[in-house]
Amino acid sequence: MDSSGVGRWRRRILWLVGAVALVLPLAAATVAGVDLLLSGVPVAAQAAEPLKVGALPVTCNLTLPIACHALQNATKAGQTIVGSPAEYLKFTGWPELKESLISGRVRVAYFLAPLAMQLAGDGIPVKVVALGHRSGAVVMVKTDSGIKSMKDLKGKRVAIPSRFAVDYLFVLRLMKQNGMTRADVQFVEMNPPDMPAALYAGAVQAFATGEPFGAVAEMAGYAKPLYMTRNEWPNYICCVLTVRQELIDEDRAQVQQLVNYVMSAGIWLQASQSNRNLGADVAAGPRYFNQKPEVLRFVMNNPPNRVTYGDLRVVRAEFDELMQLARDAGILSRRVPYEKYVDESFVRDFKRVVIKIER
Repeated sequence: MDSSGVGRWRRRILWLVGAVALVLPLAAATVAGVDLLLSGVPVAAQAAEPLKVGALPVTCNLTLPIACHALQNATKAGQTIVGSPAEYLKFTGWPELKESLISGRVRVAYFLAPLAMQLAGDGIPVKVVALGHRSGAVVMVKTDSGIKSMKDLKGKRVAIPSRFAVDYLFVLRLMKQNGMTRADVQFVEMNPPDMPAALYAGAVQAFATGEPFGAVAEMAGYAKPLYMTRNEWPNYICCVLTVRQELIDEDRAQVQQLVNYVMSAGIWLQASQSNRNLGADVAAGPRYFNQKPEVLRFVMNNPPNRVTYGDLRVVRAEFDELMQLARDAGILSRRVPYEKYVDESFVRDFKRVVIKIER
C-alpha cells in the first residue's frame, strides 16, 4: 500500500476513535431504556424532577395551586423558568403532610405556623419563607343549636384540625375573652374534610377550621358561622410557605421563583372579584383541591374578604405573638429563635411576576 493509502486509513481510524469517544457518554445517558441521543431531547430536560409541593385542600392554601398553574402556563408559553414547574400534591390531614416534609418526600409545603416552629426547634431543617393567606378560619355551629357565643359551648365537643393549628389557638383566644379555660371544652382532632358530616351527625357541637369546610356546611343549610377570624383577629395567619433547608442551599433560585409566584398569586387574587372566582374554579379542579367550584366561589364571595391574600410578607412581631400564644397553650414547650424557623430574605427579594391563568 502506498503512503497515500496508509494516510487515508490512518485518518479513518482516527475519525472512528473520535466518533466512539463522542457517542459512548451519550449512549450511557439512557433513562427508562430510551436512548437520549436518538430521542434528540437534552439529557438535562429528561432528568429534571418536578418540585413537589404539598398542601391541604383549604382556601388558606389557594395561592399554591394558582402559583403552580401559572408556572405551568408560563412553561407552555415558552417562558424561561428555573428548573421545572412545581407539582402540587394534595394531603387530607396535617399528620401525613408533616411526615412527608420530615422525610423529604415533599420539600415545600403550606404548613401550620406553630408546627413549622416546632419542627425547626426539634432540629428538622425547615424555614418559613412567606405566608399563604390572611384570615380564612371559622367556628361553625348548627343553625338550630341555640349556640350564640363561646360560653354556650361549655362542656361541648369542638373539632379542630390539629393542636398545632392556629384554628385551635383562635378558639382558645375566644375562650379567654369569654372567661373560659381549656377545661371547659372537649377538643377533638379531626381532618377538616370530615368536620361538616361530624357536625351534622351531632358527633361534635362545633368545629374550627380553614375554609371551605365551613362553607360546605353553611351552603347545605344546617350550619352557620359563630365566629370568623376576619372579624375577631384581623392579622390572623395560619398556613405558611415552608421549605426544607437543603432546597434553599441547593437551589435558592427555584425557591425564590416559587415565592415570587405565590406572592404574585396573592396580589392577583386580591385584584378583582373575577380573579377570585377564576382562581376558585382552577383550584377546584382534579389536579388540585378536587372540590365543587361553587363551594370555593361561595368562600370567595360571602363576604369577599372571608379570606384575603394580598399581603403575604412575614412579619416578626406577628410570629412572636403567635409563638407566645402557642406556648401559653402548651403547644410549644420552649421559645424557638425567629431566625431558626424563618428566612425573610425571599420576601425581601420578591419580584412580582405576571400571573396568567387559563382553565
